Amino acid sequence: MAESAELKRPGLGVWVLAARPRTLTAAVTPVVVGTAVAASQGSFRPVPALAALLSAMSLQIGTNLANDYHDFERGADTHERVGPRRVTQSGLVPPRTVRAAAIGMFALAFVLGIYLTVVGGWPIFVVGIASIAAGWAYTG
Repeated sequence: MAESAELKRPGLGVWVLAARPRTLTAAVTPVVVGTAVAASQGSFRPVPALAALLSAMSLQIGTNLANDYHDFERGADTHERVGPRRVTQSGLVPPRTVRAAAIGMFALAFVLGIYLTVVGGWPIFVVGIASIAAGWAYTG
């Protein structure tokens, strides 16, 4: 018996589309600049740099997924939408799944943020929480 489209799990290509890789420069660039400054001052630490990079990317992807979900739920993304394809609007991924993926990406950023807070201090925690809240509320 063939699986219905509703029961099929989205493949990697669909999730790459949902993540919107073209937007990741907004997350990667500040971390690369900060890492370069740290290296120029002799204080480069690879593990915190990697954690910061992964956290920033998780925040950006979570924001993209939350945007996809919220725009679909509000009716902003319809079949008449002009622009890049959105996985929820196009029926590639159910809204609940996109919402869960957004929450998962924000949770990953939170866990990485806890580590970064231990390494770098409580202001990082404040910035991280504000980033998660802003990412969820972006179009919600």
